[in-house]
Amino acid sequence: MAGGFSRFMLKILGWKPAGEMAPDGRNIYLLAPHTSIWDFAIGFFYSRSQGHPLKVMIKKEAFFFPVGLLLKAMGGFPIDRSNSRSTLVSVIHAMESDKGRPIELAICPEGTRKAVKKWKTGYHTIARAAGAKVFIAYIDYDTKTVGVRPGGPVELTDDARADTDRIQAIYASMNLRGMHRDGYTAG
Repeated sequence: MAGGFSRFMLKILGWKPAGEMAPDGRNIYLLAPHTSIWDFAIGFFYSRSQGHPLKVMIKKEAFFFPVGLLLKAMGGFPIDRSNSRSTLVSVIHAMESDKGRPIELAICPEGTRKAVKKWKTGYHTIARAAGAKVFIAYIDYDTKTVGVRPGGPVELTDDARADTDRIQAIYASMNLRGMHRDGYTAG
């Protein structure tokens, strides 16, 4: 039911799904570009159309009544951005103890909707600590396509900065456009 409704919503909104999400497991989907709050809705419908109820980290300030109830129902969980270490620990703990079920997480490595030159590496810490695979997901407002890049998970090394730079280069080669063009810098 949720998958059919989500496919319908993507179609109504004019979006095309591309690629397939990995089988259930401990997976992290990096999503870029992230320039608009609408990225959350499009990504939500895509993941649900694939049968994957992703969890998404959202700044705690967005969880005011009644919006917070909706965000939680859609897989959002509040994070305190003032303390990055405690955020990482709480996310790692959530990935390891979600009632025995595998948890899948969507993370925007830019960390904000503004253009940034160096992406954050927190996803890397989470993936390594939780034994999660990392996949490249994307949203392109020029082609109205949302999906997962084929080729399987990204191989991570012990060097978070080098891995993130390599991932940024992959995104740069994809020539993606965010809703707000000035809010995205891949490389």
